[in-house]
Amino acid sequence: MIVRKRSAGDNVEAKCTRCRTVLNHTIVAMVGERIVRVQCNTCGGQHNYHPPQEEKKPAERSATTRSAAPRTPSAGRSRKEPVPKGPSEWEQSMAGVDPATATPYAMDRPFRTGEIVSHPVFGIGIVMTVTKPNKVEILFRDGVKLLRCAL
Repeated sequence: MIVRKRSAGDNVEAKCTRCRTVLNHTIVAMVGERIVRVQCNTCGGQHNYHPPQEEKKPAERSATTRSAAPRTPSAGRSRKEPVPKGPSEWEQSMAGVDPATATPYAMDRPFRTGEIVSHPVFGIGIVMTVTKPNKVEILFRDGVKLLRCAL
């Protein structure tokens, strides 16, 4: 069998970056014996040479190698358990406030700092700041939310 050196203008199989598959390409540029740039014979796109990769065979697993036990976190890392703290900022702000007096949230109404608001998703909250032209920061149990409002 005679092995012929490849040169510019020869056809070679390569992975096309535009077509995303292995197709025939024409060699455009070489550096020494190495193919550097190719042109796809299908789409005409030029790109660096990407040799076709061998198909990877799926690793065979036997039933005995798998354990039915659930995975546990590695010994070096431990899960952070929520640490119960004192009353949250929301609880402190809502102390002594009657939720029945809360005004329903609407994007088209103005709000004042300290006003109690009832939101359909976030629940009861208190207006922290009003930002011009049309934003309001409301402290809910989940945290501070920046919502739209009229001014």
